[in-house]
Amino acid sequence: MSKIPLILVPGLLCDDALWAPQTRLLSDIADIAVGETQIDNCFSAMAERILKTAPRHFALAGLSMGGYVCMEIMRQAPERVERLALFNTSGRADTADQTKRRKALIELATIGKFKGVTPRLLPLLIHKDRQSDKELTNAVIEMAGRVGQAGFLRQQTAIMNRPDRQAEMAMYDLPTMVVCGRQDALTPLDLHEEMKELIPHARLCVIEECGHLSTLEQPHAATDLMRGWLLRN
Repeated sequence: MSKIPLILVPGLLCDDALWAPQTRLLSDIADIAVGETQIDNCFSAMAERILKTAPRHFALAGLSMGGYVCMEIMRQAPERVERLALFNTSGRADTADQTKRRKALIELATIGKFKGVTPRLLPLLIHKDRQSDKELTNAVIEMAGRVGQAGFLRQQTAIMNRPDRQAEMAMYDLPTMVVCGRQDALTPLDLHEEMKELIPHARLCVIEECGHLSTLEQPHAATDLMRGWLLRN
């Protein structure tokens, strides 16, 4: 059986390590590439960059900000995407309060106070029971360090300026899986339930004992869901 072309898109302050378990565990059925999200400051350019080197047809999955990029890919080239998985994300635009917080973080980073993901921020990203898991927390902090200040500024600019995608979701005509960690503090379950209702025939999957970074927090659960999604007719 030929392998399924699969493009994975990381979130804010994340790189290919976000998808390392899936890249390894799905290699028997998928030909995997991880999209670049650190160079551009708008999602249209990120999507164009990914599409430029992508196969003619492919499966597509994104987490958090990576989900926003996937939605832009769906806007630009829906005919090329054969199936879609949206992890820990939302179809909504930023609220005024969210944009205000992002601008404050951008200001701090601009004056040289960028610290990536600090232990203080980890409760927003991972389940409370995993806060003492040094392998996991170090992986999250190290990803943020690799993305760096400049990448963070570009990504936050893109996120602040993203449009609302809810009307577009009603036009998605492909197998779609929406995945949420039960305890996701940044994009809670109700936002995923909303997407499930908007996208025709979407399947909602909830990962228990899990926060925002589900592919790293619960890698086997996330991978099992992806395997079923990739193989489902």
